[in-house]
Amino acid sequence: MSSISELQTIIDTHRNIVFFGGAGVSTESGIPDFRSVDGLYNQKYDYPPEEILSHTFFMKNVEEFYRFYKDKMLALDIMPNAAHLKLAELEQAGKLKAVVTQNIDGLHQKAGSKKVYELHGTVHKNHCMSCGKFFDARYIKESDGVPRCSCGGIIKPDVVLYEEGLDDKTVRAAVNAISKADVLIVAGTSLTVYPAAGMVHYFNGDKIVLINRDPTPMDAIANLVFHDKVGEVLGQLRA
Repeated sequence: MSSISELQTIIDTHRNIVFFGGAGVSTESGIPDFRSVDGLYNQKYDYPPEEILSHTFFMKNVEEFYRFYKDKMLALDIMPNAAHLKLAELEQAGKLKAVVTQNIDGLHQKAGSKKVYELHGTVHKNHCMSCGKFFDARYIKESDGVPRCSCGGIIKPDVVLYEEGLDDKTVRAAVNAISKADVLIVAGTSLTVYPAAGMVHYFNGDKIVLINRDPTPMDAIANLVFHDKVGEVLGQLRA
């Protein structure tokens, strides 16, 4: 197993680091990885999460979508953990150039990160499907039933649902950052959710660091591998 001192040396000797993260980055803040707790969800909901969080389901059964979404996806009072905070520190120190995340919780920005590419969108941006008016996440959370605009239109979260494509501009920016990086830290992701997971293959730099509780398809080619919680590893670093 790799050591923190080896990772610290990489951090100390490189100044173009990009972080690519998944659900495991936010679990230490108390946000569940719904893939691992389907049993819990299925006790309360009539449909699996993957079906509820699809474009088809949203369009056909928006009431049930929002019952699940407000309950499970809008954790607005949860705070960043050691991983989010350390990444913000590394950016401030001029070493981390970008965060590319599959998460929609906004915790990287809450921790202070400025350059964040949210591949799957964010719960903090919502727009009326009729007139395009913007609404924040608190409005959605506190709305009664299906959130609606003053024009009467249904409000839709700016999150990428199943069956929807990723935002082209965000993808291009993320790929550009990864392809130019010297170091890529991949953390809290199984690297099995595509197309997002495929972006790590654009990396042409010096070192790949992998931090994930379970083995991933990229363990064999990484320079350092940590099978630990992301916050526990990053929290030990000096920016």
